[in-house]
Amino acid sequence: MRQWTAGVTTIAVLVALMTGDVAAQTGKERPKPPYFASISAGKARMRSGPGRSYPATWLYVRPDLPVRVVDVFKEWRKVEDPAGEQGWFLGTLISSTRTGIVQGGVTELRERPSFGARVLWRAEPGVVGRISQCARGWCRFDIRGQAGYVEASRLWGVSPEESLP
Repeated sequence: MRQWTAGVTTIAVLVALMTGDVAAQTGKERPKPPYFASISAGKARMRSGPGRSYPATWLYVRPDLPVRVVDVFKEWRKVEDPAGEQGWFLGTLISSTRTGIVQGGVTELRERPSFGARVLWRAEPGVVGRISQCARGWCRFDIRGQAGYVEASRLWGVSPEESLP
């Protein structure tokens, strides 16, 4: 009996070592809330609680809309949208793709991250784009192939002091 128990324990240890933590294997750790993400689905129901039995409070039909994940419960994510509405999404409806939405007035997309740089494009409030390369208060903002640098403070979906590769 003792030999059987030792064998089972050895197998369990080997399986644990071989599989390891999936997040560690992929090099991606699940971030701790709060963090920014985006809606990945074309249609996503926000619910009042973490489960399908809870009523839907909103139906989002805007993929890439940025959200702030404020809590996690099993496969559910409690999120806040740019308007401040909070509710729960199934985790598969959320993407780690960083996006932002222009807030305030018309925002200028510049050639380089500098106020003196040439203006390439202008974006109206409410325009959604992909965020990358954030440093020193500027982010590269890509709106369906039309890209430039924007002040991070003009976007909801990134913190002004945040750095992104």
